[in-house]
Amino acid sequence: MSRKFDPAVLPTSPAFWRSPLRGPWFTSVLGVVLLFGITVLFVTGLLSYAAYNPGLSPVNDKTPDKGLLGFYLFGWPTRPYWLYRLTQGVHVTLGITLIPVLLAKLWSVVPKLFALPPARSLAHALERISLLTLVGGVLFEFVTGVLNVQLEYLFPGSFYPLHFYGAWVFFAAFALHVVLRAPAAVRNLRRGALRDTGELVAVRPAAPTVSRRGALGVVGGASALLFGTTVGRGFDGPLRRTALLAPHGWADPGSGPGGFQINKTAASRGIDPRETTDEAWRLVLDGPAGTVRLSRPELLKLPVHSAALPIACVEGWSTSDQTWRGVRLRDLAELAGHAADAVPDLLVESLQRHGAFRRAALSAAQVRDPRSLLALEVNGAALTPDHGYPARIIVPAAPGVLNTKWVARLTFGDLREAVR
Repeated sequence: MSRKFDPAVLPTSPAFWRSPLRGPWFTSVLGVVLLFGITVLFVTGLLSYAAYNPGLSPVNDKTPDKGLLGFYLFGWPTRPYWLYRLTQGVHVTLGITLIPVLLAKLWSVVPKLFALPPARSLAHALERISLLTLVGGVLFEFVTGVLNVQLEYLFPGSFYPLHFYGAWVFFAAFALHVVLRAPAAVRNLRRGALRDTGELVAVRPAAPTVSRRGALGVVGGASALLFGTTVGRGFDGPLRRTALLAPHGWADPGSGPGGFQINKTAASRGIDPRETTDEAWRLVLDGPAGTVRLSRPELLKLPVHSAALPIACVEGWSTSDQTWRGVRLRDLAELAGHAADAVPDLLVESLQRHGAFRRAALSAAQVRDPRSLLALEVNGAALTPDHGYPARIIVPAAPGVLNTKWVARLTFGDLREAVR
């Protein structure tokens, strides 16, 4: 004799979902946290893209087909000098901190993904579409972001366009979802947890093992734990040792003047030590005065200056201020034939022959800043090979990849016209 089929065993049945924690109030609380958190993530992400000065030169722009999505771009400033360190540190640390909140929010609404019929009205259809796009978009953005932070490039293509275009698609769905659900969320929060009603409330709830407020406490504790094991990557000293989840966190980068974090070693970039000796290496300057070639000893005979600046990278890690010593970029522009009051843009080329940002463009404002250096020393000693010996760029508030290492050539001029 055959058993009668029980529709409750299918996820399309409301009876399938039995957790007593699910409900509009619980979901709305998580939604409010994500509303503010994701908005900050989106804004700081846009600022990170602007910091590359993509409108200055194609060599800086990893998303050349952005079209109208670049409407907000502006010339990235050099003051305050810790600006990129702050905005990108907030972006990455907040993104990792929000992971438990995001997972709890997705868990709380998962019955909606299986609800039938798929659309009861036009408004319901729009909500379902926005929900599917929202879930796919948020998972894509968080997964690619976490992989980038961990320096694991498992996704096809370049991180920059994937994350940039994905962010716009995701945030458009997020904004639509907020518009559609905000009135109901406000009502749910006002009603409170004890008077929860609606489609997310289990029709056959299991016995509770924790209250909804207790569950929120668990989510908050998990977020606090991720915050504590991530935020230290932006500081030196004991706090950095708490950054257990960061590749540039607790690991000891070594001691001495060059004992601070890096992404790329000289060996990994194919830098031949024979090219960097005082006998072989020459800095090539191109400008109105023609081509000027300078050895490292000749550069050290020029007026040298010091600047205390950090290195901050797109992965969200940064060093504390390091004391750099070298020749000001604006002085090299004058040596290349430009007037002191007409310092132009700069194209920097590295001995590195392969990989992204072996060439980088700096704006005239960045070149003019007195703290922008062709650095020859750091913390009282010559640069190490991994920190860019024989010379590297250091510019205040710029992303780490624009602080080019192993510099070979500096070309001064109007890059909007010259570099295509």
